[in-house]
Amino acid sequence: MNPKILMISDTTFRDGHQSLLATRLAFEDMEPLASKMDQVGFHSMEVWGGATFDVTTRFLQEDPWERLRKFKSLITKTPLSMLLRGQSLVGYRAYADDVVDEFINRSAINGIDIFRVFDALNDISNLTRASQAVQNSKKHLQLALCYSTTDSKGLNGPIYTLKYYLDKAREFVQLGADSICIKDMAGLLTPYDAFTLVDQLKKETDLPIQLHTHYTSGLASMTALKAIEAGLDVLDTSLSPLALRTSQPAVEAMLTAVNSGDRNVALDIASLLEISDHLEIVLEKYKHLMQTPKASVIDPKVLSHQIPGGMASNLISQLTESDSIDKLDDVLKEIPNTRKDLGYPPLVTPISQMIGSQSVSNVLFGRYKMISQQVQEYIKGMYGNPPSPINWDLITKNQNTDNAIGPDSIITGRPADLIKPELDTVSSEISHISEDIEDILIYALFPTTGEKFLKIKYGLESSSTEIKSEVATPIETENFPSKSNSTKSFNVFINHKFFEVEIDPLDKSVMSINKKNMPLSNIKKESDHDSDGVLKVPMPGILLKYSVKIGEKITKGTQVAILEAMKMENSLPSPVTGIVKELLFESGSIVAKGNVIAIISPEGK
Repeated sequence: MNPKILMISDTTFRDGHQSLLATRLAFEDMEPLASKMDQVGFHSMEVWGGATFDVTTRFLQEDPWERLRKFKSLITKTPLSMLLRGQSLVGYRAYADDVVDEFINRSAINGIDIFRVFDALNDISNLTRASQAVQNSKKHLQLALCYSTTDSKGLNGPIYTLKYYLDKAREFVQLGADSICIKDMAGLLTPYDAFTLVDQLKKETDLPIQLHTHYTSGLASMTALKAIEAGLDVLDTSLSPLALRTSQPAVEAMLTAVNSGDRNVALDIASLLEISDHLEIVLEKYKHLMQTPKASVIDPKVLSHQIPGGMASNLISQLTESDSIDKLDDVLKEIPNTRKDLGYPPLVTPISQMIGSQSVSNVLFGRYKMISQQVQEYIKGMYGNPPSPINWDLITKNQNTDNAIGPDSIITGRPADLIKPELDTVSSEISHISEDIEDILIYALFPTTGEKFLKIKYGLESSSTEIKSEVATPIETENFPSKSNSTKSFNVFINHKFFEVEIDPLDKSVMSINKKNMPLSNIKKESDHDSDGVLKVPMPGILLKYSVKIGEKITKGTQVAILEAMKMENSLPSPVTGIVKELLFESGSIVAKGNVIAIISPEGK
């Protein structure tokens, strides 16, 4: 690369809208811009990976593979890149090696040129298989350093030191990396630490160095400029309408700043401004998703809680649906404590979701009284080795189970070696719907929501009103006014149908009316049954499956069902010993906080 030229990678079609719109930008709204973006001269364009795979199937009714193929047909000059979570691919757990191999192979075939691969714990053992698969596909392997700190000292802190990152970079070279990315997911990297880190990485390796940072703390532009001064090769930016806040620096501003110095960005500013104007118009239909009660566009508290922007929006959403938004400050204070208890992991997907959801559970139900399946697996070592020791005494002491997780349950070696091949099994499970390998991979990554999407795709199930409800602009429904911060939700039953009504109590205006596909018979009140045997949902989510059958005798604490909340799986135990009398929802149902999902007739009654 020419050292005078700074290359720019665009994130608008992936991380830009993942950070600010929870990845809800539909392909139909990106399609008119894609070919124009291809003419600008970007080093690469990030269009896939991260949360896009999950969201396209769960909410947008779009086939993620078809989306990638369409991008490739429209963007013919610029290399396409994706974000891959190592052994976790684009999901929230570690997958078997055969799934990793096939997913990367299909991604390469369908158009990905650059694979940015990272592990949430910077554990090399979780990068080896994905790295090998990318190399086997003859594509560019970029390995990412997940940047984190333990305190305000940055590189001078006790764990995440300059030596820590340089040692990881040496391991990346041994894995065959074609380039290295500094992945600063929460905007924690300070300008002078950025200079030091880039400068030393350039001395340590001949590989191109790329910076991906977020504006969350307000440091991003300053950090980027110092990194550029140190010899940075490639910088991630977004078009201005989807830049700043919890997203990346704006390309228009960075281009102007850099071109006034010793480096040069060879992009067409006139084209960028024209495309940005078009994007502004497109985003009108999404502006209700960008609303925030805060006036500030930066969050200096991120330097403490370190939660990435996308995770912050999930926290707010979950607490609002749980009618516990007043607990947000408590959760943000709890996050650093939970992170410390779990060994100071970097807060990046899927670890950020684990820490965030566990912190919510700690605040709402008591510290470590409820632990998700993924956090249990993390504690056992299924996600790799945490940077520092786990607080076993605290976690074990507070668990409400006779099968408490302890230090004797830690696994050793490469975690994925313990996972049996999965493709044959999942292929068989989904064969009644499709035998296409891309559909099989959708199901392998997201069994519940993926199967639901595939049934809709092949006409085996009607489209759900819940899907796409989050992206529909208010003016497309009933011209309801924008929500205020005082808006309240109520459940209303009319003619044996269930509705969710949002009302602003300040002016009594109706904000929206959403019909729910739920029969009245399924909405049980605790007073309808003996409260001792009632199992209620503690937080909103998706009921993945029941673990018991009607008529089965179970003991207190037996897992009755698995609830997906905040993308984590939570075991819901029986409150009593007795006989399972009723199971009130179907697997895959969306349930609200307080819904009764099972009735257990207590023993002796």
